[in-house]
Amino acid sequence: MNASRRLLLALAATTFATFTTGALAEAWPSKPIRIVVPFPPGGGTDIIARETSQRVAAATGWTFVIDNKPGAGGNLGVDSVAKSPADGYTLVIGQTSNIAINPTLYAKMPYDSQKDLAPVVLLANAPLVIVTGTGTPYKTLADAVNAAKAKPGQLNFASPGNGTVAHLTSELFQKAAGVKTQHVPYKGAAQALTDVLGGTVELYMSSVPTLIGQIRQGKLRALAVTSAHRVDDLPDVPTINESGYKGFDAVTWFGLLAPAGTPKVVTARINAEFNKALKQAELAKRLGDEGADPAGGTPEQFAALIKDDIPRWGKVVKESGAKVD
Repeated sequence: MNASRRLLLALAATTFATFTTGALAEAWPSKPIRIVVPFPPGGGTDIIARETSQRVAAATGWTFVIDNKPGAGGNLGVDSVAKSPADGYTLVIGQTSNIAINPTLYAKMPYDSQKDLAPVVLLANAPLVIVTGTGTPYKTLADAVNAAKAKPGQLNFASPGNGTVAHLTSELFQKAAGVKTQHVPYKGAAQALTDVLGGTVELYMSSVPTLIGQIRQGKLRALAVTSAHRVDDLPDVPTINESGYKGFDAVTWFGLLAPAGTPKVVTARINAEFNKALKQAELAKRLGDEGADPAGGTPEQFAALIKDDIPRWGKVVKESGAKVD
């Protein structure tokens, strides 16, 4: 084959690729986009998925279908997306637990967080909060710590699940406070909340978006938040840091991911529209009302966060001794 013919074929291939990419961008989406939430309805992950997708749908006319698929600490839902067609019509809202923690927590994972998924956009960050039911005698974090010291291993401390960011953050706090409680893992935030409200367990840690409604209504007593600074919408709730445990700072993040191999022209469109929505004052206020901060950024920045967080939380998993059978 002479040089001229090779050049013509190369030009033709480039033109075809450009045409098909452009055609794909124009045609997508031609049907509803499914967002898998790997936890039950009502938790922080579910709330953020619905709030952000509703704003994008209103601005673009796209149709989103929220599909709650709880199970295996979020692995079930994430894995279903990792194995879905890479066409942009199936996304998952991942968060710190199922993307950055589970790779170390589980001896065998059904998916690889970095190889089987394509980060699309970071949606929000949120601190966690330690709460107790209004029927307990604990008015402050110090009250709970003193009770835990008086009854080592007897005070119940619930979380949305074994190895979740809430569980591991509670382990970090107990280490800092020099106490040991009885961990009570649930299969999601909603189920745990029922027992905390009913007085079955004394302490509970979950994300602020999950619990802020009950705190405002006076159904739960917030003892401390895990971020370095107080939450704007819970101004009277101190941080763990200012409660005597200097340097304590832990938050959880939420973001959209697609199956690996999803065309970049599609993920770029999704990223652009969600970034626009996250800049809306109305959405920022709505997320703030739920105790979360809007994030945004590029897919590459989200990928870098995941890469950094896997070894960081992996160290916490190993030090805590957390295991999933």
